Amino acid sequence: MILHAGKRDIAAVAGLAAQLFLCAEDELTGEFDALIPSEECAVFLLVLEDRPAGFAQCQLRHDYVEGTESSPVGYLEGIFILPEYRHQGHARALLDRCEQWAREKGCTEFASDCELGNKASLAFHLRMGFSEVNRIICFAKHLP
Repeated sequence: MILHAGKRDIAAVAGLAAQLFLCAEDELTGEFDALIPSEECAVFLLVLEDRPAGFAQCQLRHDYVEGTESSPVGYLEGIFILPEYRHQGHARALLDRCEQWAREKGCTEFASDCELGNKASLAFHLRMGFSEVNRIICFAKHLP
C-alpha cells in the first residue's frame, strides 16, 4: 500500500531516508516535518506487511532544471526501498505516484539526478524511462 505521508509518518520516513542519505535519522526529522505539509512537496510511504518498506520524495522546482524547458518541473528528490522488498516493482509504483502528483500540480516534465558513480541509481532511472541529459563535476574552494 502506498500512502501520501502525513505528520504521523515523519519518523518512518526519516528512518528510511537516513538509510538512503547515510545520515542520522534525527537530522532528517525536522526537514520532513517542514516538507510534508508543503504544497510544493509530496512524500509517499510504501507500507508492506504492516511496516514502512520504502518512500519517495518529490518536489516542484521552479529554477532551471537540466534538460527541461518548462516550469515548474516535478523532481524526484529521493526514493528508497528496503533491500528485502527490492526488484518487485515497488520503486516503479512510488515513482508513478510522484509523477501523478506532478501532473496534478500542472507539470509537463519530471526530472531527477544521481551521483556520477551511483550505477544502481543510473540503471534505475534509465529503466524508468528517464534520459540522461547532462553530466557535471562540481568544484568549490574556501576563500581566504
